[in-house]
Amino acid sequence: MMKERIQELLAQVNEMQAQSADELEALRIKYLSKKGEITSLFSEFRNVAADEKKDLGQQLNMLKNTAQQKIEELRAQFEAAKELQDKQDLTRTPDPVVLGSRHPLSLIREEIIDIFSRIGFTVEEGPEVEDDKHVFGMLNFAPEHPARDMQDTFFIEKQEGVQSPDDILLRTHTSSVQTRVMTTQKPPIRVLCPGRVYRNEAISARAHCFFHQVEGLYIDKNVSFADLRQTLLYFAKEMFGPDTKIRLRPSYFPFTEPSAEMDISCNICGGVGCSFCKGTGWVEILGCGMVDPNVLESCGIDSKEYTGYAFGLGVERITNLKYRVKDLRLFSENDVRFLSQFESC
Repeated sequence: MMKERIQELLAQVNEMQAQSADELEALRIKYLSKKGEITSLFSEFRNVAADEKKDLGQQLNMLKNTAQQKIEELRAQFEAAKELQDKQDLTRTPDPVVLGSRHPLSLIREEIIDIFSRIGFTVEEGPEVEDDKHVFGMLNFAPEHPARDMQDTFFIEKQEGVQSPDDILLRTHTSSVQTRVMTTQKPPIRVLCPGRVYRNEAISARAHCFFHQVEGLYIDKNVSFADLRQTLLYFAKEMFGPDTKIRLRPSYFPFTEPSAEMDISCNICGGVGCSFCKGTGWVEILGCGMVDPNVLESCGIDSKEYTGYAFGLGVERITNLKYRVKDLRLFSENDVRFLSQFESC
């Protein structure tokens, strides 16, 4: 009789299920409490004949162990489910969260800033709507200087009844930030001036009416052209790789003397010659030179005591070289197919 009862309870235990912690506790009480069915069988066991005790004792112990194990398994499931529920963010959207992307110009801008910050350059920013004095006047552009024709400028008409300086314009270069720094800070000055600039140009794959520059300025005692060259060589190797070579070609800018254009060995063909570098093996990336003494004096810096160098590069140009983007219009069209290639980590 006890043997059949054990087998019956064992079948019930194996099929035991619970939908909540309360149901599980009720099952534990039913089978394993002091008045539970399995405990009652142990009380009856003392009346079993001696020759049957060994076999029935083993079966009874197996029944108890099975019941305890089953209840522990169910309890563990409830605890795991509760822990998972506690970790869930019920305010989160059920849809997958798509990774955003960073604009390629932002990536290159930050990389340029990071490279120069390692050698002591700090970032300075200024207004995009400027006056003629800071954009041209203090940078050695005479009122009728032909160099003004090099940059077709957006001028802003003066509004009637509004107090504002004459000749307000959208800055054509971030050199205006340099003039503001030179008039408000004393040497030594070592700054980097990133920002957006504007020129009245026809929009095409190779030109736009607005673009981005990063300009650098270093003023101190005994600054030489050799210091400028080593700074730019360091930048080129950090940006394009340790095998990159540079060359400086004489050029002209109103605010530097001597002035130069800097080329790097083509990072696509390695300097051998390809369609990108037009078979020359070199690609122009920036303009530079020693700060003209007239610029220093106009900003209140003694040109007999201090010298300095300046350089300026287009962020779009560097981005073209780095990511092989051939059409400048892609940078401002916000085409998701283009931007998704620069997903953030």
